[in-house]
Amino acid sequence: MLRRIIGAAQHYDWGDSVSIPLLLGMPLDGNTWAEMWFGTHHVAPSHLDTPHGPLLSSEVGEMTMLVKLLACAKPLSLQTHPTTQQAIDGFAQENSASVALDSPHRMYRDPSDKPEMLIALTPFEALCGFQPIQQSVALLRTMNWHNEADVLEANDIAHYVTWAMQQSTPLTTSALPEWLSTIASLHPHDPALRVAPLLHHVTLQPGEAISLPAGNLHAYIRGFGLEVMKSSDNVIRAGFTSKFVNVKELLSIVDFSSIDIPVIRPDLNGHYASPTSAFDVQQLPWKHGTNLPSVPVNRILFGPVANELMNGTPEMVLLPANEELELGDPDGSGGVLWVFTQN
Repeated sequence: MLRRIIGAAQHYDWGDSVSIPLLLGMPLDGNTWAEMWFGTHHVAPSHLDTPHGPLLSSEVGEMTMLVKLLACAKPLSLQTHPTTQQAIDGFAQENSASVALDSPHRMYRDPSDKPEMLIALTPFEALCGFQPIQQSVALLRTMNWHNEADVLEANDIAHYVTWAMQQSTPLTTSALPEWLSTIASLHPHDPALRVAPLLHHVTLQPGEAISLPAGNLHAYIRGFGLEVMKSSDNVIRAGFTSKFVNVKELLSIVDFSSIDIPVIRPDLNGHYASPTSAFDVQQLPWKHGTNLPSVPVNRILFGPVANELMNGTPEMVLLPANEELELGDPDGSGGVLWVFTQN
């Protein structure tokens, strides 16, 4: 039996005030709705059926997958996430140092890695992974950052990033691309400004995604999307934020390899290339009579599920393990169903 999942809202200052409540048919209240979490993570656990209903964990136990709606009106921090072993070690070290789990200086809030995927629901701008060096050198020179270009050209990415995070001299900002100019206007003295041009700048169209394995350096700039990840809250930040930044820790876990353009699209069956074997993501066209066969694992569905729970407004619902679903389409409007499978 399908159960509605009641998400836990996160009102961070970078959120927008309309995208999440409008999508979910909720009243606008003037708050910044940055994220809505659908899962069992202890920071913001979900309920079932109603806001005061049973915890999702009471039905399925602790989930290893976390699904979010994310709406950013201004850039998020430049950040990365650890591997499993890095998370285990970092969690133990901070516990040994008596850093409280809710401390603003805490980086490892659980002993799990956090591979994730961001799927655009609107055009979505992001920075994701390092470009080939010569591509970054060329961009730096168009910005008249010739000293930075020289340092990168004479060294590797790891050396450049380490050097860049130690710099404090003002930067010329008259020839920046629009996205970097936006970040610079908000964080004019942040040394991470010198790092951002080395990353792929992408604008995802609805349905396109970026896949973020451990060590991928990234930042979201603006847009509205779906996120799915291992159920973890481990974040190591490099800049563009008022939150705790630990450059030394970040440099120890970032993957400095250059990558191809990171945009991914679903295959012919609607599956996205996942950054982990822990979860699978599928996009299905809404089509009357389409059947989701039973599988022995829990699934979270997002879409205008046509049954007694729904009125056409998209919502997150739980499809428990070993249950199947036949899609309906009572109003003929069609749409998209997102299927998040915890493996």
